[in-house]
Amino acid sequence: MANISNVIEQFLLRLLGDGDNVSISRNELADYFSCAPSQINYVLMTRFTPARGYVIESRRGGGGYINVTRLSDNRNKLLEELAEMPVNGGMTHHTVTQVLCRLTDSGIMDKNAADLLSAVMTDKAIVAPSVSKNNVRAGMMRALASRLLKNEEQNNGGNQNV
Repeated sequence: MANISNVIEQFLLRLLGDGDNVSISRNELADYFSCAPSQINYVLMTRFTPARGYVIESRRGGGGYINVTRLSDNRNKLLEELAEMPVNGGMTHHTVTQVLCRLTDSGIMDKNAADLLSAVMTDKAIVAPSVSKNNVRAGMMRALASRLLKNEEQNNGGNQNV
């Protein structure tokens, strides 16, 4: 049997389809899946994040609603945003994993490359006692995005994956 979070995620993705936006009542969705509204919130907070390419607008009360908006899938724009991202704030491994999923979903890199990058960016792999591991990770992601952007420009927007 499938995990309820996976089922809710797939349902919302089907609702989005090829569109950029979907609005739905949180309570209706919870009733449909016979789960608590907090389960819906969990799926939204963990699976539909900006790092994965989504923005969520939510309103409680009066039945409440959720509005899921898919961010642009423009490859160059995505890579430019990542390449210009500040390193100071750092990046948790969870956020790195979500960004790698977004790069995979947009066809910029394949799943194997994303899995390898995720593995080398774990806390265990980064041995830097005097430096913030989150800052090291953010620097690595920034360097990756810069290189991918350079590859995109060299290929004139071609469809070559990492």
